[in-house]
Formats: sequence, C-alpha cells, structure tokens
Amino acid sequence: MHTVIDEFRPEFEHVIEFLKSDLSSLRTGRANAAMVEDIPVEAYGSMMTVKGVGSIQVPDAKTIMIEPWDKALTKEIEKAIRQAPIGVNPVVDGARVRITIPPLTEEGRRELTKIVGKKAEEAHIAMRGVREKIKDEIARMEKDKEISEDERFRLQEALEAAVKLWNDKVREMAAEKEQEIMTI
Repeated sequence: MHTVIDEFRPEFEHVIEFLKSDLSSLRTGRANAAMVEDIPVEAYGSMMTVKGVGSIQVPDAKTIMIEPWDKALTKEIEKAIRQAPIGVNPVVDGARVRITIPPLTEEGRRELTKIVGKKAEEAHIAMRGVREKIKDEIARMEKDKEISEDERFRLQEALEAAVKLWNDKVREMAAEKEQEIMTI
C-alpha cells in the first residue's frame, strides 16, 4: 500500500473497533459484562458508567454481578439497569446487584440479527466515508502535481483493494455475531 492509504489506516481501524464494541454490547442470551458496563448511572450528582462505579463479574453464563465500590450506589445502579433498554430485571442481593439473563426467544433472536445487520451497514457507510477522504486526497495530490495520472490510477486500485479487505472484516464480524445470536 501507498503512504496516503497507510495514513488513513487508523480511521479504518477505528471503524472496526467501534463496530466490535457495538456488537459486544448486544445481548446474545449469554451473560456478558459489556451488556451493562456503559449504562449511565447517576452518582454523586453527575453521570458515570456502571464500570466507573463498581466491579462487574460474570460468575456463569446466565448471571452478571455488579458490586459497587460505594454501597450507597446500589439502588442507583439497580435503577439505571432497570431503565436501560436491555430487557433485564436487576435484583439487589445485599450490597450487590444481580442480573439473571433470560433465554432469548426465536423472535428476539431474529430482531437482534436485524440490529447486527444495521450496525454492519453503519460500519460500511463509515468505511465509504474514509474511502472518499482518501480519494479526495489522491485527486488533490494529482492536481498539485505530486503524483502522475498513472500513479493516481494505481493508488485508486490499491485503495479499492484495501477497502474491500476492511469491508470483508466487517461482514465477517457481523456473520460471527449473527451465528452467536442464533446458537441456542
């Protein structure tokens, strides 16, 4: 690859990382700390995330335990999780909050695969945005006589090959998540 394409590599990687974190927060019927770690909780007069106010453990495939560092925040954590759109019912268990993950229904699984598809499409759109930035940069370089017309064509071919690889990665991640969701 050429340096102009390499310069934008962090932007492609950022899209992949964002998709990875987005997909990890989706509920799959299996307990996962990522489901609750970014839920906003009101603590000390400001908003913090669950991971910022306590420790999160996953003792088994169906349970998430949250132990607040300040026991006074237990009720606030429970309230925040109850209001979050993740479809779980937290229970205060002494000084901890316990969440039991109910099994997904077939209809719920289908809905989640649609959401995965939407998130993958958003990632593809972001990839196209990065590709357009690179194309604009290549055109500018040719206009400023930094590269020849032949070099522009070579760079554009290399760009299309690189974007195809990144888009294949997005499709692969989406397929893995869909498989995970549909596995009972």
